[in-house]
Formats: sequence, C-alpha cells, structure tokens
Amino acid sequence: MDYDIVVSGGGIAGLAAAAAFGSDGYSVLCIDPAPPITDRDAEGADLRTTAFLQPARDFLDEIGLWSRLESHAMPLQVMRIIDAGGDVPEPRVTKAFNASDISDLPFGWNLPNWLLRREFVAHLESMDTVTFRPGTGTAALFTRNAEARVTLSDGTKVRCRLVIAADGRNSPMRKAAGIGVETTRFGQKALAFAVTHPIPHENVSTEIHRTGGPFTFVPLPDLDGRPSSAIVWMEEGPKAQALAALDTEAFEDAMTTRSCSLFGPLKLASRRTIWPIISQHAERLSSERLALVAEAAHVVPPIGAQGLNMSLTDLRVLRDLIRKSDGDIGSRKLLDAYHQKRIMDIRARVAGITLLNRTSMLSSRPLRDIRAKGLDALYTLKPVRKTLMQLGLGARGT
Repeated sequence: MDYDIVVSGGGIAGLAAAAAFGSDGYSVLCIDPAPPITDRDAEGADLRTTAFLQPARDFLDEIGLWSRLESHAMPLQVMRIIDAGGDVPEPRVTKAFNASDISDLPFGWNLPNWLLRREFVAHLESMDTVTFRPGTGTAALFTRNAEARVTLSDGTKVRCRLVIAADGRNSPMRKAAGIGVETTRFGQKALAFAVTHPIPHENVSTEIHRTGGPFTFVPLPDLDGRPSSAIVWMEEGPKAQALAALDTEAFEDAMTTRSCSLFGPLKLASRRTIWPIISQHAERLSSERLALVAEAAHVVPPIGAQGLNMSLTDLRVLRDLIRKSDGDIGSRKLLDAYHQKRIMDIRARVAGITLLNRTSMLSSRPLRDIRAKGLDALYTLKPVRKTLMQLGLGARGT
C-alpha cells in the first residue's frame, strides 16, 4: 500500500484533514491541482475570512494547528444582527448576542483564508507522515473491497485504504463515485474584500440585512494603525457584477451607504473578489473506500460562520470513528456510520441557512417589514436567543 489515506483537495479543509490524520500516525498524501496562494497581495489570493467557532478551535488545537494560528486570530465576542430594510439604509431593528451569556470564551476567532493556507502548509511541511503535492490533481478513482487506486493528473497511480474527498463543490472524486448532489441556486454573488474605518469594531461581528443578501463585517486586526474589517457583501448577481466594476471612490461610497455608515466612511484595503452563492449537499457522504467532507459534501451561503465549521465537524466525526475502528480505516461499516452520523445535521443546516438567505434577499417593502418584525420577536425571547446561540456554536451538532 502506498499510503494509508489520500486526501483529494488542498484547500483549508483538505490541509486540515491531512494534518488530522497525519497527527494520528497515518501516512497521508494530500494533492491539489493548484498550488496554495499564501500571500495576501498575490493575484488569486482568497480574501475571505473564516470564523472558527469554539468546537472548531478545539479540534484545530487537538491536531496541532491552533498554536500556529492563535497569535493571528481576532476574537469575536459579540454577534450583531441588524435589519435596515426601511425606506432609507439605517438600522431599525438591532439584536446583539454576547458570548458571555453562554460561555467564558468568545463565539469564535477570525482569520484570513490566505493566512490559514500559509500556516497549514507550513505545518504539513514539518510532519513526517504527510506528503503534500500541490500542482497535482486526481484524475480517476477505482475501488475494491480492500483498497482504492487513485490516478493522478501526472499519470501516476497510488494505492490507499481510504480516499477523503475535500476537493470542492465540483468534486472529481464525488463524481467518479457516482454520488449525486442537490443544489439550490440563488442568482446571487458575493463580494469579499477588506476595509478600514474610523470607528472601532470592538470585536463585534455585524450582519446588516436590507435587500439582496446580508452585508457582513467581521473584525480583523488593525491595518496601518486603523481599525479594519473583512466584508462579505451578498447581492443579486447583476448588481454584484456592477458593484465589482465600480471605480474605487464610487465603490467606497456605495459600501458606506450599504453599511448604514455604522463604522464611518469605509476605505477599501484590498482587491475585490467575487464568487457565486449556492447551497448544496451530496446525496450520500460515502462510497466504497471514499468519504466526502467539506464542500464536496455540503455548500452553504456565508451566513452564521457555518461553512468551514461544518467541514471540521466532518473531519472530527470521521477521525473519532477511525480511532474506534478495528483497524480497517476505510471499511464499508465505518464509512456507512460516518454517513449516518453526519447526514441529518448537514441537511438541517443547509436547509436552515438556505431559508435565512432567502429571507435576507427580500426586496419588496411589505416582506422586508415582516422580516424586521420577525427578527425583533424571535430574538427578544430569551430561551430562543440562548438556543440559537448554542446552535451557532455547534452545541447541538453531531
């Protein structure tokens, strides 16, 4: 056997998978057709950020990654949701959730995606059990009861006991296994970029709802002595494309207006990136010698910091099952158990976030008014607030 595990995909989830199973002593090959971009200013750098919620932070600590991230992480103490769906862009309902209501720790810790790739790759390079081969992808999969054979894009073939597909929403390994997906398209795109602003964010993550989708501030460390935030701005596709095409001054005016000027005039502090918004989940999470994780298994709009946190839950559940197994890390029994343990939680979260996103997109005035009243009523009830906060932290997850 060439390797115990082949991880298809070298994004954040794939690199985390390699670290997790390499730390348990398994020989791991991690491959990705595109070398990771680990410089903020490089063309193609992922300018989005990830907020790791408490269970995800604990998992990263277990597999040896958190020590590399902690000094770069921005704690998220308060989550604030604002409805600004009136005639003018100004807050009319504001609800804030403080992590101190349910925990001694922050809700989460925010880090830029390009930096995560940099630190994860550096960690893998220090591990004797992991081989990382960027610039090489997966081309074909052949499985038998006892092993999997993966053909790589350079023509070489490797044998392993388990393939972990962490190769994205268009996963080649999922397609090779014949696993279908259920996809919802919103006609929406998201702009991601960083800004500076004169009013400090005070470690508050702010989600502003008006039309088209949420406009979300996530705290970043100060940049050149000025408060800074990462922004994800979701809009109907044509509007998002038009915004992306604006010159800097016009774009800054537009985003300051959309932000209700909560943090004062916003100044662009990075390039703008744009990508389509969908929700999606695989019909099954496993096949013979194959486990689907991360976006190969589920895709959600960027609401509530669920995406990568769900992905790390996939890895935690799979790792726990392998640790309790009889030694065959890719057996049908084990992979069926992985599917059963994760599928209901994934479907529920994808459905819930899909509904939240559709609600955030409402454009007609009567429906926006209903959304505001619902937000006010829902989050005013203390038991509901507490339950939603715990769900957000993954407390009810598998």
